[in-house]
Amino acid sequence: MADSALAIETHDLRRTFKGGVEAVRGIDLWIAPGEIFGFLGPNGAGKTTTVRILCTLLPPSGGRASVAGIDVVADAGEVRRRIGVALQEIGLDPVQTGRELLELQCGLYGITGADAKRRTGELLELVGLTDAADRRTKTYSGGMKRRLDLASALVHSPEVLFLDEPTTGLDPASRLTVWDEVRRINAAGTTVFLTTQYLEEADELCDRLAIIDDGAIVAEGSPERLKAQMGHDVVRLELNGADPATTEAAIGQLPGLERVVVEQQALALYVEDGAASIAEIVRRLDRESVQVSAIAVSRPSLDDVFLQATGRRLEGTEEEEAEAA
Repeated sequence: MADSALAIETHDLRRTFKGGVEAVRGIDLWIAPGEIFGFLGPNGAGKTTTVRILCTLLPPSGGRASVAGIDVVADAGEVRRRIGVALQEIGLDPVQTGRELLELQCGLYGITGADAKRRTGELLELVGLTDAADRRTKTYSGGMKRRLDLASALVHSPEVLFLDEPTTGLDPASRLTVWDEVRRINAAGTTVFLTTQYLEEADELCDRLAIIDDGAIVAEGSPERLKAQMGHDVVRLELNGADPATTEAAIGQLPGLERVVVEQQALALYVEDGAASIAEIVRRLDRESVQVSAIAVSRPSLDDVFLQATGRRLEGTEEEEAEAA
């Protein structure tokens, strides 16, 4: 039986598609009410499939899941009454105004007349669209459409809100605005289940997160705890044309070196004490006449956590770095 104290709970959740493809492989989750919980992983990892199961849009092949204490298979209708869902595909009628769309959505949940107008006004203010309320949605920017989609998922004050990659395709400024809306929604008491492939998004928003890869959870915890568990610093050498193998050979068996990862035009050295290692790294490179363009030391990031858990970088990382630049 599901624990009614949990907002979301799964045990050995599985989904297999035709041809034997296992999209979700034995996922266990426990999410407390009021959390912003992140589901972090690359495209095709099983994030969206998991969300669709939890939202009752897709039956599991095995295991069990409950949302707001309700079994997603045994009582799917009651689950739907308790959740809000904003999937990647935004389904807005381009000829409707934002206000009309929200009032229509209210009607679908039995909120009519003056109550619908009041609730629509509250939601437009919540997501910062009051001034654009009477414009047709086809005139909205991508960020505005995403915020209106959030509002439409909130008309019935859901206990749990599912956001499937809510900022994919948005520019950095719009992404920050959506983050603010998510924080406000959560502050009002709604549990948020957020799937994302953006590391900064997970780091900024989530109380806890799980990293999913190839349908299975490979790491779980708060962003800070996951980064602290790495237990080392990252020294990054910008190669600027230098040969990675030659550079790695020049460094050799550096004291405290755990491993070396070859990146695009860079080497990442995972060492116990990054600051103390810099002088020895420079000395060894100079001795072998190997020149690099820059050396930087940092604490581990979620990308480093993801790399350690899966053996590769997350696809969204390069896009984030380009936007930051």
